[in-house]
Amino acid sequence: MPDPRQNLGKEGESLAAAYLRQKGWKIEATNYRCRAGEVDIVARSNSHLVFVEVKTRKNTDIISPLRSVHRHKQQRIARAAIYYMKKQGLNSLRTPCRFDVITVNKTTGEVGHWPGAFRFSRGSR
Repeated sequence: MPDPRQNLGKEGESLAAAYLRQKGWKIEATNYRCRAGEVDIVARSNSHLVFVEVKTRKNTDIISPLRSVHRHKQQRIARAAIYYMKKQGLNSLRTPCRFDVITVNKTTGEVGHWPGAFRFSRGSR
């Protein structure tokens, strides 16, 4: 039997991808997984490569979806992003990229977008 949380997450990721496409972004990958971690959506916005974490909730009273992208999660996303860039033959020091968070509230249908929600440097732990 499918996990209801996984279904909720997949629905949110689909809505987030549709939102980005509507803004004219090109979706390069969804649910990109590697040994370093996972990125929900990899997209292009103009000249930027954007790694998007999607947080979907039925009710935001419990914990802010944006706050749930904690430091450890940010590090895993950033490591997966570096791995993705290497696999694509992109230089991670020369390719403009950023990390966005998109929140989806399934109850209200609201989509929130936080461009540059966090930064990652190779020296951070």
